[in-house]
Amino acid sequence: MFEQSFKNIDDVLHRDAGVGTELDYIEQTSWILFLKYLNDFEEDKKTEAALAGKKYKYIIDPKFNWKVWAAPKTSDGKLDHNKSLSGDDLTKFVDHELFPYLKKFKSSADSPDTIEYKIGEIFSELKNKIQSGYALRNILDIVDGMRFRTDSEKHEMSHLYESKIKNMGNAGRNGGEFYTPRSLIKTIVKVVAPKIGEKIYDGAVGSAGFLVEAYGYLKESKKLTTSDVEILQKKTFYGKEIKSLAYIIGVMNMILHGIEAPNIIHTNTLAENISDIQEKDRYDIVLANPPFGAGIRKEIQQNFPIKTGETAFLFLQHFIKILKAGGRAGIVIKNTFLSNTDNASVSLRKLLLESCNLHIVLDLPGGTFTGAGVKTVILFFEKGSSTKKTWFYQLNLTRNLGKTNPLNEKDLEEFITLQKTKASSPNSWMIDMKDVNQKTFDLSVKNPNKQTEQKLREPKEILEEMRKLDNDSKKILDKIFINI
Repeated sequence: MFEQSFKNIDDVLHRDAGVGTELDYIEQTSWILFLKYLNDFEEDKKTEAALAGKKYKYIIDPKFNWKVWAAPKTSDGKLDHNKSLSGDDLTKFVDHELFPYLKKFKSSADSPDTIEYKIGEIFSELKNKIQSGYALRNILDIVDGMRFRTDSEKHEMSHLYESKIKNMGNAGRNGGEFYTPRSLIKTIVKVVAPKIGEKIYDGAVGSAGFLVEAYGYLKESKKLTTSDVEILQKKTFYGKEIKSLAYIIGVMNMILHGIEAPNIIHTNTLAENISDIQEKDRYDIVLANPPFGAGIRKEIQQNFPIKTGETAFLFLQHFIKILKAGGRAGIVIKNTFLSNTDNASVSLRKLLLESCNLHIVLDLPGGTFTGAGVKTVILFFEKGSSTKKTWFYQLNLTRNLGKTNPLNEKDLEEFITLQKTKASSPNSWMIDMKDVNQKTFDLSVKNPNKQTEQKLREPKEILEEMRKLDNDSKKILDKIFINI
């Protein structure tokens, strides 16, 4: 049901002059979906209050209620065309009344962890780009037919929203910016193995894939008590995101997956001086795929002891600092981090190995991140004790990865199994830090167990083969000359 609705919405947006890219499609779909979700959320809260003998106070004023401006109905449940706005009247209302009203929630909300604050934050960060009020009317009618009431409806909607995020990632020049393969995220979450009561953090939250998967993992980890549900809703998942669109998508994605007021802050994580991080600011678990790329300004670099223009290296310092003692992390990073010889890379490897136990490195094949050509590794570490040994696993696949042939969970099954005992195999091996160069701390991926298709021959064998071929050739030539 929802899949066809999404296709119909995209068809309408495709014909509108104000919406031009896959990024625009999901942004504009998101704010409309959010308001419909909010309507259904309030109706559910009203029902709960009534059952408890209480009166529910609506978050949204009547004039701006979905049922008033977006989908007024007649007594038989059909759209009331006499009351419904369309054309220029609709765009004027949305741009000049609805959005300004919703923005004010940011300043009036009690705290950032409320749904009121999220409403204000989201509508402070975007604008309506749909130019045609008739196109917007069409989309509102489609979305009004979508329901977010039952668990199965929410599950289907969240699944389709994930698909849209994936398509958006594939369409962009940097696919990894918005979409980390869910099979990889699930694997990282399984290895880090969070528990209910632990605080989980992603300082480069993007579309919130790590937090969403961690929520799913914890929901399935045990039979939840009322207290567990409360902890998962309000005291478990935390994130920061600098980009407006990614922030909006991340919040929306978590809401659709069941987190009512996600603790995601729209801010520049790297603008925070890590020396200011105190114990109260720390987390039990960090799960992240920080952005790659050079060019970080000097004033931002001053917030870190190891100065570097590489974004991911600054994030790694932030993650190490913000972990509690005994805290665990699963971080995606470029594989060149393991062997770069510049001072910052060497200093950062030294910091990681001396302050944390880097117990696993997962080496991924090229093409894991659609649209991003860089090769990556996953660093699994625990803060508080230095690294003595590190287990490496090299994911060697018999096919090339790409948009039509992405990484899947089956590809990672052997890794999941072997990492439990850190067993040696053709794809895995252990290195002792005593054997690592103590000046460069080079951790290059050099698989000593990889089976080559053909064993290289000794020079003596090659020379013998050459002599044999020469003799065979001489005999053939001699026969030719005799016959002549």
